[in-house]
Amino acid sequence: MTEPSIEAVLAELAAREPIFHRREYGTSREALEAMTDEAFWEIGASGRVYRRDFVIANLLERYREPEPHDWPCRDFTVSRLADDLYHLSYVLEEPDRLSRRSTFWRSTATGWKIVFHQGTVIA
Repeated sequence: MTEPSIEAVLAELAAREPIFHRREYGTSREALEAMTDEAFWEIGASGRVYRRDFVIANLLERYREPEPHDWPCRDFTVSRLADDLYHLSYVLEEPDRLSRRSTFWRSTATGWKIVFHQGTVIA
């Protein structure tokens, strides 16, 4: 089996960002569990730490409403950290702020899994 090019990985992962706002990848508990590593955690732009169960519970509530905007992203970069682990970073343009985002993605036999995510507000 051939390793995907870094450009192909970048294209695949960029299409999934910002995480949890691309509803075509699923909005059910099962889909969210499938796309997140069991040890998933994130640091929000607020600096707060959120664990997988908390994030999933909040997303299930959020998905009851339509997305408030398109969540435009730009300036994607990707680095391979290990055989199956990639770091994707980008800038997220929200209506009232810009933030730098960082997601660690693991390639698995069942698809991409989010291991870690962080958002940092750009002053």
